[in-house]
Amino acid sequence: MKNQETWRLDASGLTVLTRTGAVTAEKITSDALARLDAVNPNLNAVVETLRDEALETAQALDKTRADGAPCGPLHGVPVTIKINVDQKGCATSNGVVALKDLIAPEDAPVVANLKKAGAVIIGRTNTSEFSFRADTDNPLFGRTQNPWGAHLSAGGSSGGAGAAVMAGIGTLAHGNDIGGSLRFPAAATGAVTLKPGLGRVPAWNPSQSGERGLLAQSMSVQGLLTRSARDLDLSMPSLIAADARDPLHSPAPWQGKPIDGPIRVAMTRETYGYDLHPDVDAALEAAQDALVEAGYRVEEVETPSVFEAGRIGYRALLGEVKTLMGRDITDMGSETIRNVFASYYQEFSPLCGTDLLRVMSERSRFMRDWNQFLARYPLVLSPFMFRPFFAPGRDTEGHDGVQEVLGEAIYSYAMNFLGLPAVCLPARLATGPAGPQPINVQIIAQRWREDLAVSAAQAIEDRLGQMCHPLWEIMEG
Repeated sequence: MKNQETWRLDASGLTVLTRTGAVTAEKITSDALARLDAVNPNLNAVVETLRDEALETAQALDKTRADGAPCGPLHGVPVTIKINVDQKGCATSNGVVALKDLIAPEDAPVVANLKKAGAVIIGRTNTSEFSFRADTDNPLFGRTQNPWGAHLSAGGSSGGAGAAVMAGIGTLAHGNDIGGSLRFPAAATGAVTLKPGLGRVPAWNPSQSGERGLLAQSMSVQGLLTRSARDLDLSMPSLIAADARDPLHSPAPWQGKPIDGPIRVAMTRETYGYDLHPDVDAALEAAQDALVEAGYRVEEVETPSVFEAGRIGYRALLGEVKTLMGRDITDMGSETIRNVFASYYQEFSPLCGTDLLRVMSERSRFMRDWNQFLARYPLVLSPFMFRPFFAPGRDTEGHDGVQEVLGEAIYSYAMNFLGLPAVCLPARLATGPAGPQPINVQIIAQRWREDLAVSAAQAIEDRLGQMCHPLWEIMEG
């Protein structure tokens, strides 16, 4: 392989080389760091480079392999970690100036699991302030740029992760998702991601001074952004390994029971009164055709209401946030984030007190309705957003901006409130007036059946291709 070309490989391809010894982990890591040096100055995706630690880890992995010890499933794979999750010795700043010196005493479970699997952490990626925007910008590190160009936001809050992995900085990128923070960056950049279901990936930050709200605990999940769907199948078994520090974690196996006959997929174009952009419709058609060709049985049917679950769920989440985090946002946040939250509260009137308690109890009804529907249709193909991705800073443009960025994204945060797994992947490359941009769709799966959604994503990707290849052609001129 040409010098410094290993960064082009996905994790599935890299591990064939590292586990057999064909290429050393040190070589892989050096190439990843060289790619970081080459493209990150224009992206600001990685805000803390861990060069020395990464090379030391890679050298230790090479020695371990040479000594005959077994290799982990992610042996030598370069990864990045989002700055809102604890990594021992690093600041868990969450994009907040006041937290820039909050040094993690230990690794969070997701970081520990990646290390145990043999991954090499090369850096930490940018997030939005308090990790609570669908755009990635903060007063501590500044804005992350989308590798497709300045006409597109990088998404948020895991925008640094999405921009990094699609630009070739690392092969897997850690992120998290409380309302879409894995899937927004995937949709912005054409990455592939899985929002795991409730309880799938253990989570906890040893640096935290108190427990998060109940909805934050049960709506937020840890995951990965990748360039290929098969990398999710490779890496997620390591990510879901049990950790006793998360009392909500469920140690279900990655692979579920096989389904007899063609898997039924419910397809929906329901927009609940919003307009469906022709490029999004075309992406849904392309994904549908790919699934049919792969042997899935796709039927366009009515699903339980996404709108009701999404709107009520997000109002409940904001009620909890306003009650438990409101003072921190006011005292530690920038004027920008305070204004964004004011627009959030206008779009989603927060539910507090008795109203919040009632909605939290109603959550079971929404979950039950969806469980019964998914018993008949194990997968649902849906839009992720109703229109192509937005420009940088759109959510700072008052109520209209928040309406476009978040108000219409009901297929995103509804899945967090329902606790269901959802894959977001590209199905079309659109050509807009400002430049090209990927169009992603979403695949929702039965509870505990992330594997079904990932397998369907692989079937689509096998027929439609990976979005990183046209992106790299653009980046390389």
